Amino acid sequence: MKFNVILFNGFETLDVFGPVEVIGKLDSHYQIDFYSQSGGPIRSSQNVRVESKGIDEIAEIDTILIPGGMGTRTEVTNQIFIDQISRLAVNAEYVLTVCTGTALLARTGLIKGKKATSNKIAFEWVREQDKEVKWVRKARWINDGKFYSSSGVSAGIDMALGFVSDRYGIDVAEKIARGIEYIWNKDKENDPFC
Repeated sequence: MKFNVILFNGFETLDVFGPVEVIGKLDSHYQIDFYSQSGGPIRSSQNVRVESKGIDEIAEIDTILIPGGMGTRTEVTNQIFIDQISRLAVNAEYVLTVCTGTALLARTGLIKGKKATSNKIAFEWVREQDKEVKWVRKARWINDGKFYSSSGVSAGIDMALGFVSDRYGIDVAEKIARGIEYIWNKDKENDPFC
């Protein structure tokens, strides 16, 4: 199956590579690829350069990951990009968002009436993108149907482990957490940064 990471300039590095570290441990289940609106080199807020393919090149959607970062402030008004995300999310089996990446998904209108969360520092800004989402400030991460969303930055790792637990069992998730020497916050309803 494909795990498609959607990038844009100014994404938060750990929003991407935290979950990718977790999902990468399931390499017999997932192939990870990086995509952006038009393809080519994309830079994170920390100036990490990632080569990407154009979103239109995605052949198998399966699961998508949308990170956050300062670049979301520009991308929420990029209707072409929002429309691309919308098309992908409609057809994806699972959609995972980290931090302010939830704002991009909210702009598609696909999570109206669904529970979601985001970075606590930027929570009000994210909430403004669609007030009809059932925003849960206290959550570390949430899943509502096929949609998973997490709080800020490192919470994406907790969410990715939660996703793995839901799909492949808690033993698999705990083994991955031990393997990456990560203390997994399993309490998805309680974000200590709230």
